Amino acid sequence: MSQSINPNTAEVDVDAIHKALANPVRREILAWLRDPRAHFADQELSLDHGVCAGRIDAQCGLSQSTVSAHLAALQKAGLVTSKRVGQWVFFKRNEPVIQAFLARVNAEL
Repeated sequence: MSQSINPNTAEVDVDAIHKALANPVRREILAWLRDPRAHFADQELSLDHGVCAGRIDAQCGLSQSTVSAHLAALQKAGLVTSKRVGQWVFFKRNEPVIQAFLARVNAEL
């Protein structure tokens, strides 16, 4: 179901989002999280909570600390959300913020 999102319905820091998206690894992580079943099908736990940070580390092929820094930047910009379940942290795209950002950019440019 497609829904229209008013750019004013979500908090959007356009500059922070542009800064986060300036890094190709972060853009790739967001693209993977768009379709987690296609990119993280081997995750043992349900994808309902999101993708486990460890799976994102493995997919990136970068060190855990580097991937953590990328995920923190995406989270600070509001592009992803995290949820701790036991010892794991799961990440999901924050679709309302992404849609509001796209609407703002479309309206302003």
